[in-house]
Amino acid sequence: MTSRRAVVLSLSAAAILWPFAGRAQQKAMPVIGILGSASPSPLASQISALKQALGDAGYVEGQTLTIEDRWAEGVFERLPALAADLVARKVGVIVAAGPPAAFAVKAKTSTIPIVFITGDDPVATGLVASLARPGGNLTGVSMLLTELVPKRLELLSELVPQARVIALLVNPNGPEAGPTIPAAEAAARAKGVQLPIVKAATEDEITAAFATIAKEHADALLLGNDPFLNGRREQIVALAARHGVPAIYFFRDFVDAGGLISYGPNLASVYRQIGIYAGKILKGAKPARRTGKAVALIKRSGGPDSREEVAAFPVLLAGLGPDVVDGLVAARSAGICHRTLLWLPD
Repeated sequence: MTSRRAVVLSLSAAAILWPFAGRAQQKAMPVIGILGSASPSPLASQISALKQALGDAGYVEGQTLTIEDRWAEGVFERLPALAADLVARKVGVIVAAGPPAAFAVKAKTSTIPIVFITGDDPVATGLVASLARPGGNLTGVSMLLTELVPKRLELLSELVPQARVIALLVNPNGPEAGPTIPAAEAAARAKGVQLPIVKAATEDEITAAFATIAKEHADALLLGNDPFLNGRREQIVALAARHGVPAIYFFRDFVDAGGLISYGPNLASVYRQIGIYAGKILKGAKPARRTGKAVALIKRSGGPDSREEVAAFPVLLAGLGPDVVDGLVAARSAGICHRTLLWLPD
């Protein structure tokens, strides 16, 4: 009797423990970290594009993937602690949205793969050692937005030919301000226009900046590329309209928010590619280098198309599709030039 009871108890215990043993043998769900310099809400469509790309690779949030996101809300001083939190979470990949986030997470780990998005030259800023061999655990996409500053000022001059004063609005706390200012100053000298520099690092300072722009009698506005300013695009577009200042922006999202004209990459396409790369890294892929060049297709009303090389957009991972940098200049006035950036892989 004792023997039968022991057998029954053993079988019952095995039946109870079997599901737990099966779960223990399952591979842990991978985790991706996202570290952003700004707020998540203005980047909702971009983050959606990133998640869609991950889903296409088989990593669906909540089913086969966990996403841990941390946002500094424009307060860059918060980034080191947020980066340390993601590192402590032992995520498989960290997506760093913007140079401040990339530098913060770079300082916290030398082992977790980092896929960054930056608007500057990552070599010039010290983010990576070289384009050919980034070194360490970093790779990503550089949109080289600063290199497009002269082109944006040129387009703004074409749009407002009577402009003699073009204001430049930058975030003094962002790393992009350093290279943007001299690039804009050189372009302004070449065009023979004055370039008062206005700075804003908070919501209130943006409002005050437009009051200064009005006092300077600026005929137009060139917005310096910056994650914080991008996050405040609704406010900036509204203030530009209120003050009657024609402005050119660095992302199409400003035009979608009611802005006049933009010249730069399609940010959703960039995030989609970042999602593709993050998925490949989760599957064990190693970073590689691939470069291309951005070409503007210029179409004027009633005129033929022509091509003009405007910038190089190096991408430090393989597998780049033809639509990574698909920028758009959208002017909502008759006769304004229409330019679309296309990616031409090498």
